[in-house]
Amino acid sequence: MPSIIRRQFINDSHSVIDEALEGFSLTNPQYVSWDSENNLIFRQNRASGKVGLVSGGGSGHEPLHAGFVGTGMLDVAVCGAVFASPTAGQVHAGTTLADSGAGVVQIVKNYTGDVLNFQIAASLAEDDGLKVEDILVNDDLASDTDDDGPGRRGTAAVVTVEKLVGALAERGAPLNVVTKVGREIVDRSRSLAIALDAGAHPGDAHAAFELEGHEVEFGVGIHGERGTGRIEFAKVDELVEQIVTPLANSLELVRGDAVIALVNGLGGAYPIELSIAARQVHRLLGARGVTVARSLAGSYVTSLDMHGLSVTLTVVSDEHIELWDEPVLTPTFTW
Repeated sequence: MPSIIRRQFINDSHSVIDEALEGFSLTNPQYVSWDSENNLIFRQNRASGKVGLVSGGGSGHEPLHAGFVGTGMLDVAVCGAVFASPTAGQVHAGTTLADSGAGVVQIVKNYTGDVLNFQIAASLAEDDGLKVEDILVNDDLASDTDDDGPGRRGTAAVVTVEKLVGALAERGAPLNVVTKVGREIVDRSRSLAIALDAGAHPGDAHAAFELEGHEVEFGVGIHGERGTGRIEFAKVDELVEQIVTPLANSLELVRGDAVIALVNGLGGAYPIELSIAARQVHRLLGARGVTVARSLAGSYVTSLDMHGLSVTLTVVSDEHIELWDEPVLTPTFTW
């Protein structure tokens, strides 16, 4: 099968992130500002005395994380190069900026570079006298293995975590409570992703990998990683069932449980596709007697232009649903 040449709306692959962040801040001045020296997107009109929330990682996952900066979610997003962790210096600057006197929680996706640089930054901030805690998001079921590796990767559950702990912090909850609840949410969350086509890095003419017309990559990561295997292409209802069934089994869902369900596009899936997939997620969970208390379908944690989707399920209580429903005002979420 011949390779498809990818064309992109960019100027220079080396300036993509700076130009994108400048454009993002100019488009959303009512929500955020941009620290061009450290590539931080930070919240306008922050309340003093609340727990600060900082997250970040490699770029290429937009609107994550910058799109979730604002009232009821993050205070600061730290933006690295495409699929590359921000430096410890960047994260230290972001952690310091997020502090308003009540301590800071770092929300970190489980990738080696992110974990290491956030840990270094936390140590530096603590030397400065700040109180810093972390929430490690590790929801990706495809990378749940028995070996001694880094463990499950952090993927789209980070959005649910940021929303729920963001609401808690906005309420004025103390550092230990925000951290505890965030870690509990991670434990209650699992994700799985599939792709029909890989993405292409800015400036690259070809995708990261190729699939035959009958193949679907199963268990892909958000950095363009190949999956754990390949399955046969089929109708979307059948593909979604192959995602939801292992998620439900891993979470040990039983009749009467309630979940927040996130059907997430990986960059190249369009809204009609995601809505059809969401329909099947609701149908499959309903058949198990599981209530979908809240749900979203859209592109929130992307992998450049990968034509794929993921499903994230988070088992929730009435308190979690109340936190989800509390007001949020960001470039991506507003309610």
